[in-house]
This record gives sequence, structure tokens and C-alpha cells, in this order.
Amino acid sequence: MKPPKVVFVCQECGAQAPKWAGRCNECGAWNSLVEERAPEPAATGAAAGNRYSQFAQGTSAKLYADVENANAQRLSTGIGEFDRVLGGGIVPGSLVLLGGEPGIGKSTLLLQAAAHFAREFGPVLYASGEESEHQIKSRGARLGIGEAPIYLLSETCIERILEEIARLKPALVIIDSVQTVFSLKFQSAPGSIGQVREAATQFLFAAKGQNIPTVLVGHVTKDGNLAGPKVLEHVVDTVLSFEGERHHSHRVVRAVKNRFGAVSELGVFEMTGAGLRPVANPSKLFLSERATGTPGSAVLCCVEGSRPILVEVQALVSTSTFGNARRMAIGIDQNRLSLLLAVLEKRAGLSLAGDDVYVNIAGGMSIEEPAADLSVVAAVASSVRNRGLAPATAVFGEVGLSGEVRGTPQAALRIREAVQMGFTRLIMPAANVDPADVALSEGGCELVGVRTIGEALDQLIA
Repeated sequence: MKPPKVVFVCQECGAQAPKWAGRCNECGAWNSLVEERAPEPAATGAAAGNRYSQFAQGTSAKLYADVENANAQRLSTGIGEFDRVLGGGIVPGSLVLLGGEPGIGKSTLLLQAAAHFAREFGPVLYASGEESEHQIKSRGARLGIGEAPIYLLSETCIERILEEIARLKPALVIIDSVQTVFSLKFQSAPGSIGQVREAATQFLFAAKGQNIPTVLVGHVTKDGNLAGPKVLEHVVDTVLSFEGERHHSHRVVRAVKNRFGAVSELGVFEMTGAGLRPVANPSKLFLSERATGTPGSAVLCCVEGSRPILVEVQALVSTSTFGNARRMAIGIDQNRLSLLLAVLEKRAGLSLAGDDVYVNIAGGMSIEEPAADLSVVAAVASSVRNRGLAPATAVFGEVGLSGEVRGTPQAALRIREAVQMGFTRLIMPAANVDPADVALSEGGCELVGVRTIGEALDQLIA
């Protein structure tokens, strides 16, 4: 008998090699090649069938004008923040991938959503390869989900899970997690490139073919990225990232990819003893412990997706004791911080070369948009001069290398949120101040437009 063909597959990029090597020739990752048995080649001839041939259907091209618009129906999970991130609810037949750190609350959130979904639309199949039925039952008792029609399946074989889906015909399927399931067609271990790709493909065919929404739980690497091949994110319709710090009570679900809704949409939850509780007003949560008038603190009006949120930006500037100035950023890009510090030295005359600079977004929030630049500049300058900003002042704006303050999108949302939270003064780019925005500030909020960081610092730190 001819021995099975063995290949070595990179677990980072999926490249194949005929023999083992310490470094992948394609992506350069070290110790990433894992031995896998190549699948048997398909038989030739008309009688031979491909395992995907049952899903192939003959179609013909259609004229764009002849295609009818189809409005995707939304099925609510009963959790408002989760529905917001999904774009208004789960779309029938969609495939959703939810990734996050171990213990962040992925299984808790999905079990709560499954209970609401089961009571409203029908039975839910919860297939877990990491926990037994008794463990899931114990969590459900703690969450108080009651007698919801949820079917629990402790199984890791894809074929058996698909058999249960065909037998039960559930309204929703949850797979926890895609890295623990395996197919009998492959000899490699669960979580390998071939197994993850096969699992995603099989669940995609099941979701689309039977019109059953399916949620896959994914593991993440030590860098915070979803584990497995990148093709996993391309196959699914929606990719959600579950973020949060273990030492903070709140959790954030962010949409990284969504074919049925807005990208970068945000949902905020608070972890309690009875599970995850949606937070209707994130700005109030993030500003609840802010110390007003403290040097090095500024309030930022940021926008995540379609939601405006007020967060506190903290900065601490102290003299370096080792000769090498240290820069540390938590919640923002450290390279962006270095750029802003260089602009402050060159355009505003602040000497920071010999000082340690630490910047933190309070509450564990992560901000990626450039509109946070002006708040970082304000917090650093406030710490350098040891003078606090006015308690009812908020800022936003992008800072260029010439020291100019550039306009940012969705200024009206930011202004409306600042007014609702009781702020009476808003430092913002002059390009964003127009009569329409001034009308939004009739509640007593003064809009101050600035063109350079020098003007902004004069308005903030008199």
C-alpha cells in the first residue's frame, strides 16, 4: 500500500512545503510548519464526485437592472447592543464569526442571546467542543435563562454536528469553537489550517443551503488577531471582535467586517454576576470616575461606527531619570503618540525630549480614529504645564505635521453627545464649525473653532 502523502503547512499563512523547516519561506514565521496528511486525490471520470458538487447549481448571468432588491430580514437576539453591532439583528442564512480573548465572555454572551432567540423564533442548537452539557447548564442556571428550547451538543466532529442540524432544523446554530472541530476527511489535528478551512466551508454550505444563521466562536493569538487562516474571515459574512480588560467590568463588541451593516460599529456591555448587561449610555460609564480639573486629563468626543462616545484621555509627563526618554501608550497607537509629541516640540515649543510621556485611555477603551489627536495634545500640554483643563470642556480634531487642526467627519454627532452630557465648551476644528452645528449647541455649549495647535492650547490652557 502506498503511504499517505505528508505535507508541512504553515499555521500562519497556509503555505505548504514538502519538508519541515524552521522558518516559513512565504511569511517568514518561525516554528509555524506543522505536519499534515494531504487529502486523497479525487477519482477521475464522470462517476467521480467532488464533496462540494452537491452544492453546485447551474446558473446564468443576469442583467444588473433585472436583479430585484432584496431587503434582508433581521432577527433580534433580544440584546440591543448585540443587535446594533450586527446591523439590526441576525440575518437568516448568515455566518458570523465572534473572536476574543479566553474568558472575556464570548460563551456567556452567546448563551444569553441564544435564550432570547430560542423563545422568540424557535429551537437553538449550541454545539460546544470545549465544555460539556453540564458545564453549559451550570452557566445557564447562573444566567437565569430558564427553560428556553436550547439543544446542547458536546461534539467536535463536523459530520455529526451537520447531522444534528439536519435532524433538528434549528432557528440558530452556535459552534463553540471553530478551532476545536474536525472533519473525518482530514487526518490533521483540530485547529490546523486544513481543518479550520474545511469547517468554515462546511458550515457556510449548511447556513446558506438551509437558511440557518450560524455563529462561530474563534480563538485569538497572543497578538489579539483571530487564529487560523485569513480565508476564515473572508468566508464569513460578519466578523466581530470581543474586547475588554480583565480588570475592568465593561466589555466591547466591535464589528470588524459586516456585509449587512456598518463596519466599526460598537456595542458596550458590563460584566455582572448575572451575565453581560448592555450599557445604554457608554459616555456616562467612561466618565463616571473622572477627576475634574486634574492636570493631564482631557475629554475626547470620538465616534465608533455610528455611535458617539465621550472618553477621558490621560497623560503624565515626568522627567526621565535614566537619560532615555520613555513613551508608553495604552489605548492609542504608540507611533501616533510619537508623531504628536514631535509636532508639539516643533510647532508649539514644548520641550519633551528629556521627559517620559505616558498616555492612557481611561476605562480600557481603544481609540483608532485620528480625531483623538487634539485630545492627546491637550492632555500632554496640560501635564507639562501642570494646569488642569476646564471641567466642562471637551475636544476633538486631527492634527497634521504642520501643526494645523484638520476637520473630522460626523462633527454633528460629537456635538450632540457633548451637549447631552452637559459640556458647555467644545474645542474643535474651525472647518467643522458651521451654522448647522451651531444650532445643535443651543443648549448652552460654546463651539470654539481652532486652526492650529497653538490656538487650541491658548483656548484650553489660558
